Amino acid sequence: MSLEVLVILVPVVFGLMGFGVDLGRLYLVRAELKAAANAMALAAAQELSGTDVALDTASAVARATLDSGSGYGNRYNFGGTAIGGVGGVLSSEVLDPTYYDTLANALESGDAEGTTTTGGPTARYAKVIITAEAPLLFWSFLPLGTERKTAVRAGAVAGISAPLCTACGIEPLAIAPIDAEDTTNFGYTLNSKYTFSYMCTGQPAPSPLSGTLAPYLLLNRYNETATVFADESTQLYRIGAQGLPGSTDAALGCMQVASADGETMWASATPQACRQAPPAAVNYVLCGMWTRFDSAVSEACASIPEVDSLQAYQADTDISDLDEYGAYTGNKRRVITVPIVDALSSSGTMTVLGFRQFLIEPNPGGVNIGPSDADGRFVALYLGSVVPLKAGRFDGCQLAAGPGKVVLHQ
Repeated sequence: MSLEVLVILVPVVFGLMGFGVDLGRLYLVRAELKAAANAMALAAAQELSGTDVALDTASAVARATLDSGSGYGNRYNFGGTAIGGVGGVLSSEVLDPTYYDTLANALESGDAEGTTTTGGPTARYAKVIITAEAPLLFWSFLPLGTERKTAVRAGAVAGISAPLCTACGIEPLAIAPIDAEDTTNFGYTLNSKYTFSYMCTGQPAPSPLSGTLAPYLLLNRYNETATVFADESTQLYRIGAQGLPGSTDAALGCMQVASADGETMWASATPQACRQAPPAAVNYVLCGMWTRFDSAVSEACASIPEVDSLQAYQADTDISDLDEYGAYTGNKRRVITVPIVDALSSSGTMTVLGFRQFLIEPNPGGVNIGPSDADGRFVALYLGSVVPLKAGRFDGCQLAAGPGKVVLHQ
């Protein structure tokens, strides 16, 4: 190779290497912005619970993913520049998420930013767009890069998945459909109150506290191999307080629509004759539900083993008696997701038809439920399928309606 050719090629090679460095850095910046947009969209979508205040809560939670005060906030440019502010010569812009009622509207909205396109009760999808400046080194020698930086954009859409065929972390309180032909609400009426009362035999049936009577059964999820909180009453208390605890065994932590094995009643919760006290297992569950209104342990529940170790449960931030779910301003602690079964059976198996949600209400004239109620009763407002679940699978069945979980769509 002649000296003249070498003189020509050396700057070309170094130039290509320099452009490669800049290009790699741009891809890195965009990936970091995309990760931040994903986190914001997922956080916002998880708060879309069908209430009037849902969007304010969703936007605040989304913004919290960028908070660098804890040291865990999302950043970019090798994780050294905060998103949403000015870092040295670089700046970035993050507007609040935009919200949509359908996935098609969210995906077709293009670069729309900062505008709420639907209200809290109907919002099901959140869209986030982040624009930031990325530094240029070698490209700054080109006419288009004289400012030594360029804009990079990333976006994400997250929202509710298809209805879940397997739901995890829910409450194993089975009720029967009022109308099995109604695959949307199973005959239950939105924003109507129902009195859940533990199934009993004979007559007279328990009287409702409010609204229509809805008998229920406690489905079996007793973990006989547990070494922590192993006592049956403690397990029931935890289920009442938070739904099914997480488990590596899906059969303990989840429920499945149309499972081949079906569902059976909790063994120690055999229904009693009407007007007799329900099984103790039911009262243990209601003791756990008490914590959704009051973090202190009820005096009626003080005998449950290890109950003092479970006082970390926080009460809902809204414990008011509501006639319209849209006015609810709480943190979803009072929302329960229950299986709808083909028919309640204390001796055979039951087939789960779907999952639906209710808001637990305080007893009429009170501020909480009654953990020692003589019929295992509590009042709940029917919601349908508005609150996303934290875990589950949406494959394995065909459902027209039901709660989903939050997933990334873009």
